[in-house]
Amino acid sequence: MSSTPSGLFISFEGIDGAGKTTHIESMAAAFRDQGRVVTLTREPGGTPLAEKLRTLVLNDAMDPLTEALLIFAARRDHLLQVIEPALARGEVVLCDRFTDATFAYQGAGRGFDLATLAALEQMVQGRSSPTGQPSLRQPDLTVWFDLDPEVAASRLADARVPDRFESQPVAFFRQVAAGYAQRAAEAPQRFARIDADQSRHQVWQQITRVLVRRGWLAIMVAANGGPR
Repeated sequence: MSSTPSGLFISFEGIDGAGKTTHIESMAAAFRDQGRVVTLTREPGGTPLAEKLRTLVLNDAMDPLTEALLIFAARRDHLLQVIEPALARGEVVLCDRFTDATFAYQGAGRGFDLATLAALEQMVQGRSSPTGQPSLRQPDLTVWFDLDPEVAASRLADARVPDRFESQPVAFFRQVAAGYAQRAAEAPQRFARIDADQSRHQVWQQITRVLVRRGWLAIMVAANGGPR
């Protein structure tokens, strides 16, 4: 009788226009080709309650503290209802953004107090480790799509009607990009930086190299996948 594989939690991060969403479905297909069960989700969102909060955050004017509280409230419900149960079942959880986005957008972008965000992070994501020591639920891997904000802005120019974040000026996204760089510097073992200013195929090759090195994808499956 085969044992249940360990759950795997991978988040995708990057400024709007970086192209991360393009590759999430491809990664889900690659893991499914290896027989893994995949939960594909996003933040803010992922549950009926969190999706309602997402609509508020993306469209309604509010101050930075209200914004941060709503995002962490959505994250708490998402963790309890989707992420933790899926990981307990041994599934692969692929999440379009997680807490790094909060530090990048609300922290660096909005200029909101990082210590307050860290306190909310501990409150919402705190958990007991097998040794009994407190820890934070974080992704096993964060795939960071790093792209110059000017390039990202040009990609968004012909996109759908922008939401409250996508309509921000380039200067805002420069601050967000710097926030992501800071988070990556603080957790280099968790982050994999992807040069997103390349073709879809080249970006996919970078992503799969990371997963193959970690032993999470077979080379054959990785080579045959990718966005079409």
